[in-house]
Amino acid sequence: MTGCVYLVGAGPGDPGLLTLRGQRCLAAADVVVHDDLVGRRLLEHARSDAEVIAVGGAHGDPARLDQAEIERLLVARAKAGKTVVRLKNGDPFLFGRGAEEAEALRRAGVPFEVVPGVSAALAVPAYAGIPATHRDHASLVTIATGHQARAAPGAEPTVPALPWSELARQGGTLVFLMGMRQLPLIMTKLMEHGLARDTPAAVVERGTTGRQRTVVATVATLAARVREAGLGPPGIVVVGSVVGIRERVRWFEDRPLFGRRVVLTRPRAQAGELARLLEDAGAEVILFPTITIGPPPSAAALDHAVASAFQYDWIVFTSPNGVRVFFERFATQGRDVRELARVRLAAIGPETAAELGRRHLRPDVVPAEYRAEGLVEALGGEDLRGRRFLLPRAAGARAVLPEALAARGALVEEVVAYEAVLPRDADVDGLRAALAAGAVDAIAFTSSSTVRNFVTLVGAEDPRLPPAAAPPQRGAPPTCARDAPLSGPARAAALRRAG
Repeated sequence: MTGCVYLVGAGPGDPGLLTLRGQRCLAAADVVVHDDLVGRRLLEHARSDAEVIAVGGAHGDPARLDQAEIERLLVARAKAGKTVVRLKNGDPFLFGRGAEEAEALRRAGVPFEVVPGVSAALAVPAYAGIPATHRDHASLVTIATGHQARAAPGAEPTVPALPWSELARQGGTLVFLMGMRQLPLIMTKLMEHGLARDTPAAVVERGTTGRQRTVVATVATLAARVREAGLGPPGIVVVGSVVGIRERVRWFEDRPLFGRRVVLTRPRAQAGELARLLEDAGAEVILFPTITIGPPPSAAALDHAVASAFQYDWIVFTSPNGVRVFFERFATQGRDVRELARVRLAAIGPETAAELGRRHLRPDVVPAEYRAEGLVEALGGEDLRGRRFLLPRAAGARAVLPEALAARGALVEEVVAYEAVLPRDADVDGLRAALAAGAVDAIAFTSSSTVRNFVTLVGAEDPRLPPAAAPPQRGAPPTCARDAPLSGPARAAALRRAG
């Protein structure tokens, strides 16, 4: 049975601009075929078992497939019965060659659906504080390509055959996509055909991302100003008096973490909320999970502990993972949560407490200090002699907590609920390159195991990571979030041991 191909617009770069329909398609896809400009954060919506194929996107890229090869790939995967998402930057039908791919699919008898995306032509200027229209400035918007296919490999670039006289005379706002390499020629063409040299113009590089940069000038000076600032593709060119509004309505670049790139090391499935908070504050998030949550070698001990959970006086959860795994086994056994009515619960850290709360369970104790020592102190007034404690936690967890409880007369049973193992697909080379280029401002560690595995993966020879202090300057050595609320004393101790 032939599958279906979804031509999905990925939006201009900000992962929050992916449409709900696009997100649902990604979550259901067997195969995802994407261009290089599509952000890696969007691929997090794909299933873990989906086949993800990068088909290039930059000219000169040796991995780049030509258009005919991409179309054959889509047809072949669909003919094999797969659900395919063709993920394209911006909107697939606005200079995205989506219509060509749709025609190829129709000729091959492959069902397809178009999922429009937020176009960079409008979103990128908006993120730079440049409206496409304004009652006092522009009631007309023209979107044009600034790219003309080369006549032959190695030939000089040329501007596209556009109606330059009409573009120069009609007024309103001009937006050029894919025009960075031909920027001097485009500006020259507009002036040659009568556009005033002092017409405001701007270039927005990597718009809607934490690396967005904007240069504002005039048609006569824009190319030189862009060259001086070192801007390059991908970029959007905007021409018209609306550019002059930017300083009054700019917003994206004024967010508190704008321009900062933050690496998150926690498991991929758990990084979403923190990533969204950082992105909402203007940061660009790089997901680099240093641990993967896996099952223990044997679940027998955990299953036995779950079955007899009602016999304990206390169950201590040290992480959200422990809560999830414990209650997954609890549900698998068909048990009733009312069995725990007489059992007291402790949670180390607010996220662990929140995970219990999602199961309508309120912990009796949540220590102010997010580590084992904090729990022992929080139980200071309790008589623990003869009390039975169950600790479902990670393999290789610190011995501080069980030893401290036992020293006060408690009967402690530890059970391995999960293993925090090294991920197999970590993009180590990519992160090392980002660190070497000074393109990382902060690294957030959320457990001592994320620190240890980071050192194992990246190597201790990389630049030392100082404690968080004043906001770093662009290109400054990366900062560890070791003193931030998301990083407790155990993580800080692991950082110190790692150097």
